[in-house]
Amino acid sequence: MQPISGHLYALAARPRDDRGDVPGWVMVTLMTAIVVAALTPFVGDELRALLERAFSMVSG
Repeated sequence: MQPISGHLYALAARPRDDRGDVPGWVMVTLMTAIVVAALTPFVGDELRALLERAFSMVSG
């Protein structure tokens, strides 16, 4: 059984791909935009009122 520090060293020593999961991020962004666009007709007025109240509280 390898100690925990050995496992951490093995994880840190392996080469990493710093590009990330670009297709995954694109899919998450696209799905978020679709959900926002789909919900806007139903909650647009409430969201606008919520943001106006928040901005008025911040600006005084």
